[in-house]
Amino acid sequence: MTGRTAHWPGEPQDGEDFRTVDPLDSLDADGARTAGGPYSEELRRRLEAAVDAADAPDVVFAVSRHGRRTIHCGGTAPPSPIPRQDLRYELGSASKTFTGLLLALLIRRGLLSGGEPATACLDPARRTDATPVTLAHLITHTSGLPTLPPGFLVRGLPAWRTNPYGRFPAAQVIDAFLRHHPRHRPGTRWRYSNFGVAVLGHAVAAATGTAWEDLLTEHVLRPLALSDTALRARGPDTDAAGHGKDGRTPVPAFDAGGFQAAGAVRATPQDLLTFLEAHLDPSGSPLAGSPLAGALRSVRTPVLRRGLGHRHMHTVAWFRHPTGAGPMYFHGGATLGQQAFLGFRPDTGTALAALCPRRFRAGDPFVATAYALLAEE
Repeated sequence: MTGRTAHWPGEPQDGEDFRTVDPLDSLDADGARTAGGPYSEELRRRLEAAVDAADAPDVVFAVSRHGRRTIHCGGTAPPSPIPRQDLRYELGSASKTFTGLLLALLIRRGLLSGGEPATACLDPARRTDATPVTLAHLITHTSGLPTLPPGFLVRGLPAWRTNPYGRFPAAQVIDAFLRHHPRHRPGTRWRYSNFGVAVLGHAVAAATGTAWEDLLTEHVLRPLALSDTALRARGPDTDAAGHGKDGRTPVPAFDAGGFQAAGAVRATPQDLLTFLEAHLDPSGSPLAGSPLAGALRSVRTPVLRRGLGHRHMHTVAWFRHPTGAGPMYFHGGATLGQQAFLGFRPDTGTALAALCPRRFRAGDPFVATAYALLAEE
C-alpha cells in the first residue's frame, strides 16, 4: 500500500474495461489435487535462492503444501534476538484479502448485502445518488474513486517519507468521499483504489455499529486462531523493523491513519500460512459448515474479468491468474518500509507468504520471485 498502484506480472492497468462473471462461469475445477509428496531438496534450494535474491535485511519465504510447512529465513542483516519467522510483518495492500473475507462473511451472515450505498451508511441523512457507490463497488475497485483521496498529497507531504497515511485520519477519508464526484459511473470502470477500500471499512463499521478493528478480530482473526495478527504496531520485540529503498535506512512503523481496511494488517509468517490454508480447504477445517467456511469459498469466486481477452480475473479479495494446471490467487502489498506477497493454489494445495522489511524500487526481484515461485510450484 503506497501512493502509487503496484502492478503484478500480467495484471491489467488501471482504467481498463472489465466484464462481470456469470456465477456458472466460475464453476471450474478448483479442488486441490492429492498428488505430490514431501518437500524436495529442490524446493528448499529454490526458497534459499528466493531469499538471497531479495537482497533485504530480513526475508522470510513461508510455504505450505498439503498442510506441511517450510519456512526459510535469511537476509543481509545479522540475525536479531527474535527469530525472523516469529516477527510480525506489515502487509500493506495485502491486508485487503482480510477485508474482502470479512465483507463476504458479513454478507453470508445476512448482516449486509453488499448493495448498500456507502453514502447511506456514512451519512443516512444525505440524499443517495441515482447510481450510488455501493460496498460491492468499493471492494472490487469499480467505484470510480481515485487511488488516493483529493487532498492526500498536500496533507501528507510533510511526512511523505515517514508516514503520510497517518496524517489522513478516518474523518478526513470519510469527508473526502462524501465530497467527491466520481468521473465514471460506479460499476463501469476498474481502477485500483486504496481510497475506495478505506471508505469501505468506515461504511461497514458505520452500518454494523462496530469498529473495524473489532469486526475483523471477532469475525476473522479469532475464529481462525490468528493470535499474532493485528492492526497496530506493538514494538521491536514483536514487529519487524522496516527499511527504505537502500535496505539500510530505518523507517518508522506504518501508521495507516484512516486507511485501516486498505492496509493496516500485521502478521507473522505462521499466522499467514494458517490464513492461506483456510482458503485452500475451507470444508476440511474445523470451520466446516460455518458461515466463515462459506465466505472462504466465496472469495475464490471470480467477479470480474479484465485484461487482454478478459483472461485475468479478480475476486472480492484476490487477483486470480491462470497457470498451466489451475488458477492461482495472490495479492501483494507494500508500506514505506516493508513488502509482502500472499498467494495460494488449490490445484497443488500450496500456500505462499513472502515477507521482507524493505521498500523496493521498481524492478527489484522480490515480488517477481514470489510470484514465479507460486506459479511454477
